[in-house]
Amino acid sequence: MGHRQLETRTERAGSCKLSSLKLEASLRRDVTRRDAGHKQLAPLFIAFFLVVSAANAGAQEATHTLMPTPTTVAWGYYDAAAAPVMYIRSGDVIVVGTLITSTPERLEAAGVAPAQIEQSLRDITTTVTNKGPGGHILTGPIYVDGADSGNVLEVQIQKIDLAIPYAYNAFGVNRGFLPEDFPYSKTRIIPLDAKSMVAHFAPGIDIPLHPFFGSIGVAPPASRGRVNSAPPDIHAGNLDNKELVAGTTLYIPIHTPGALLEIGDGHAGQGNGEVDITALETSLRGRFKVTVRKDLHLTWPRGETPTHWIAMGMDKDLVQATKIAVRQAIDFLMTVQGLSHDDAYMLTSVACDVDITELVDGNVGVHVMIPKSIFPRGAGDHMIPVER
Repeated sequence: MGHRQLETRTERAGSCKLSSLKLEASLRRDVTRRDAGHKQLAPLFIAFFLVVSAANAGAQEATHTLMPTPTTVAWGYYDAAAAPVMYIRSGDVIVVGTLITSTPERLEAAGVAPAQIEQSLRDITTTVTNKGPGGHILTGPIYVDGADSGNVLEVQIQKIDLAIPYAYNAFGVNRGFLPEDFPYSKTRIIPLDAKSMVAHFAPGIDIPLHPFFGSIGVAPPASRGRVNSAPPDIHAGNLDNKELVAGTTLYIPIHTPGALLEIGDGHAGQGNGEVDITALETSLRGRFKVTVRKDLHLTWPRGETPTHWIAMGMDKDLVQATKIAVRQAIDFLMTVQGLSHDDAYMLTSVACDVDITELVDGNVGVHVMIPKSIFPRGAGDHMIPVER
């Protein structure tokens, strides 16, 4: 049986469940908005919720596929008011396609053959008008049933595949970390070798590929309205953290019902800092397991790799971003490893690495790499808080 046939069967099998999820979420929002004069509807909602919950109790993990089309992307923003394009349950798996952050015209002008431009990119750039203020084409939003403000969304990045055989790197006027040194624009198309997993940057210069999604985020607090997709913040978003490859996990504070997960900004690789404002920009396809964590209460995103935990901080000022990241590392060591405040500060200084994530996205990013090897085997896995 072909891969697409399997996906179709899964989608059909889950269609009834997803319809009930969508209706359940819609009713929950409607009832929440009603005033005291309409409280007689509450018993109806409760009865419906119990029926749906019972029908789905014990349901096996579902796999959903979401590809970028003019109706399944958010171009340049994260927003608590955005309409979801897919509904899933906590614990479900999603296969998500993402598009290169460029336009067909710019890619062709840089030397990409017209036949190598994805049709979905052409469709989206010619038909989507609700876009901005940022430039990233993000797939989503995805509504996660049971997610609510104060929870944490655990996004396990299970697999990442290249979708096209090229990437680009570019800098522009007044962009990047050294705009005064480069007062002009330039774009380079860089072939990607999926078999050898290298990028052919120039004759004799091959770059090992480590694909990751520059932007994985949820909606910010509703009070912020629509926010630019470029600056990373408490909603995660455009972290540009090259550590978040396949086999790692991102933990994101949730700020609105359903979380409203969006994914995009594919990178085939990147250096810390991303100093000219772009990485190896490309299209990717990823597989993720998404779980609502009600036992965690974070104020900033965190990450986990097989060898490290990652504390993060973002701010317009590099010093402030670094202070946030270091304080988050201290908080992790206290709440997950059980250290005292003083010992956590000392351990961060003697055993952890403070790295610049990126310097060019409005908010700069800093992350602290906390090695797992210095703790008892398995201690702190999956950010489980210590008992106090």
